[in-house]
Amino acid sequence: MSDLTAGEIVPTHAAAAPPRSRAGIPPLVLFGVGWLALMLGIAVLADLVSPFPYTALDLRNRLSPPIGFGGTWLHPLGTDELGRDVLSRLIVSIRMSLLIAFGATVISAVLGVTLGFLAAHFRGFVEQAVLALVDFQAAMPFLILALAVLAFFGNSLTLFICLLGLHGWERYARIARGLAVSAGAQGYAGAVRQLGASPLRVYGRHVLPNIASTLIVSMTLAFPEIILLESGLSFLGLGVQPPMTSLGNMVGYGREYLTRAPWILLSPATVIVLTTLSVSLIGDWLRDRLDPTLR
Repeated sequence: MSDLTAGEIVPTHAAAAPPRSRAGIPPLVLFGVGWLALMLGIAVLADLVSPFPYTALDLRNRLSPPIGFGGTWLHPLGTDELGRDVLSRLIVSIRMSLLIAFGATVISAVLGVTLGFLAAHFRGFVEQAVLALVDFQAAMPFLILALAVLAFFGNSLTLFICLLGLHGWERYARIARGLAVSAGAQGYAGAVRQLGASPLRVYGRHVLPNIASTLIVSMTLAFPEIILLESGLSFLGLGVQPPMTSLGNMVGYGREYLTRAPWILLSPATVIVLTTLSVSLIGDWLRDRLDPTLR
């Protein structure tokens, strides 16, 4: 007879946990960190690691295939329709796309946090005005707005980055306003204000550090959207203009040679996918790590 009583459950094995590294970081997150470190290294050292000038022509090697498809090590990723080295253009495109995405994300975060703090501090009419702007921004199809602005004012790199910086600022404004109001309700912001601190010191030295983790997670989740938006506008010919190049710009030019020379399009498209995936993985992991309700 068995010693087990009726209804008794004996676990046969422990629940399978997701694989983690020795440091407690999931392998996919480690991959994301490694890939982003590689992309940042390439962006910083683009002029040193690029084998050719990205505008250099080699008409004798037009549409040369990459290594493994009949190509040579002179052009490991092949060449485009003008004989330009795809690897060199890819390296410069990574630097350009990361510069645009980083600059636009910072502009969006600074604008949103500033308006959110203004709404939380003044309340009343100012708060209603900021919330009306937030609702208007959320209801406006940003791609249509970007197309209209670029078509009317022309295109320059500075205007393009500032325009992308207007994408998603309403999220930061909502977060900053809500957390600033919550900080005021908790009392520590009011206590510092009663000690004679200026509003700039209260929000900059006391409120902002307490909500920084939430804002950082929001930035990591918005960063891939900026990369994809830049790629889409450049694909349509309204983003980065020649002779400069970006990942979306390369994809746009490569679509005309998709059947004859797919490597022109596949290389930047792969970088876009892996970069956005890596940032999203890191953002999700940071959200789980910094959320006190999940601890």
